[in-house]
Amino acid sequence: MLPHSIPFNAAQPAWEQIPTAAGIFALFSNDPKSEPYISRTPSLRRRLRRLLDPRPDQSKRLRLAGRVARIEYALTASDFESLLCLYLVTRHFFGDRARKRLHLHPPFLLRMMVENAYPRVYVTHHLTKSALDDLYGPFPSRTAAEKFLDDMLDLFKLRRCHEELQPDPAFPGCVYSEMKKCLAPCFQGCSDERYAEESAAVRAFLRTRGASLVEALRQEREASSALLEFEKAAELHTRLTRAEAVAAQAPEALRPLAHLDAVIVQPAAEPDSVALFRVTRAVLCGPAFYSVAGMRHPNEAAGSTSLFAQPVAAMEAVPLDAPAVTLASRDELEQRLDRSLAEFNPPSSRANPHHSSADLSDFLCLFARWFYRPLTKRTGEIVFADSNGHVPARAVLRCISRVWRATQSGPSATPKK
Repeated sequence: MLPHSIPFNAAQPAWEQIPTAAGIFALFSNDPKSEPYISRTPSLRRRLRRLLDPRPDQSKRLRLAGRVARIEYALTASDFESLLCLYLVTRHFFGDRARKRLHLHPPFLLRMMVENAYPRVYVTHHLTKSALDDLYGPFPSRTAAEKFLDDMLDLFKLRRCHEELQPDPAFPGCVYSEMKKCLAPCFQGCSDERYAEESAAVRAFLRTRGASLVEALRQEREASSALLEFEKAAELHTRLTRAEAVAAQAPEALRPLAHLDAVIVQPAAEPDSVALFRVTRAVLCGPAFYSVAGMRHPNEAAGSTSLFAQPVAAMEAVPLDAPAVTLASRDELEQRLDRSLAEFNPPSSRANPHHSSADLSDFLCLFARWFYRPLTKRTGEIVFADSNGHVPARAVLRCISRVWRATQSGPSATPKK
């Protein structure tokens, strides 16, 4: 399961074969029925010596030297990579118990229930493969999801009740219909076509993170102003301001899970490389390594963002016998990126039924755990796909350059957005 494997002899441990870098490790005994000990650490050699090097003052829990016959490990260069690798290895050996061992909790989502003739939106943390088109998220917490939902529904007249509606003209309605915040399909306060239009507007708002409503209100306001209907334009301006405030609450990761596509760029243990991970329909896969050889990095201090035209401004003496550096062209860098991304062939949840709904929930939990960290503590960057499902290559290349430069300058130089 892990790329590196060495036999372990308690009498003559070969500590020099184990690197001091961060990584994932697994300890195996001679008994094929026993379960391995799996963990991650910032220093493999130091952690393994603490576990396997017997000392008189050592705790009984750590006296594993006489039980271990083989050590397997993998090098990692970022917390995101180590978490994903640890999850995959733990799931391989422990199955569904990996979820409890790693304390993975499903993130909170918004779901548009379309099974009823009168759809509604509610907060949930249950993910099902058949409803990826109707699930939106993830959110950092239930509180954030509920606040965004309440503020969004104030802009529309979608129902908020939980009942399976059977419209009855004799039904008295609820407080939302009295406050004109619901179209009241419960007592046929609107036609089915009108409610379907409102449902489509809510779905468009979620898919575009508010851009659809903001643009529509902006156009209506300009049209009213052109017709000298200033009272109506003022009313539309007030609603536009509210819509913009709600849209500003939408996190960048708020997308239909069926269209949650992105490329995550992380530092790599490989020299002169970065690690690429792919998110496709809530499935995480990777890493694939991208070599930065020949890439001309931007000079951010000089205000340049070009990867191809502006050299680094630091002027240093170049030895006469220094090898010539061949700079890669834009086409070559983009072709190299295409080859790296082609290594994924990321499976979609429908095309690969071996990914269960619980697996997708685990992947989404790992993604949200990394994405919603404070920017000062989050290593790496992410580039989301556009509305057509295409990840812009130039944006990924700029992220690659920034992440690689940050690894050369130390952890404190991680770029901020």
